[in-house]
Amino acid sequence: DSISDFINNSPRNRKLELSLRFLFFNPMSNDPLHGITLERIIIELQEKYGWEGLADRVRINCFYENPSVQSSLKFLRKTPWARKKVEDLYIRFKTK
Repeated sequence: DSISDFINNSPRNRKLELSLRFLFFNPMSNDPLHGITLERIIIELQEKYGWEGLADRVRINCFYENPSVQSSLKFLRKTPWARKKVEDLYIRFKTK
């Protein structure tokens, strides 16, 4: 195939061939949240804005009443619309 032809099939270049195959068949994700856990998102937002600031930006009760990372995780995993708002806030925070 074209990759093998490009590399010249020598044993010395086998590692390069495998790397090129990986990159060719596994392109990088365009998802800005790829590899970032919901827990990490909550922790980073809480460190940046605090619970009160987070509650002002995303109006959901888990940030108002006895907020914690665990209670937020539990709520956001069950509530897709709220999770979307938190993820959108995180993306805006990271792209500033």
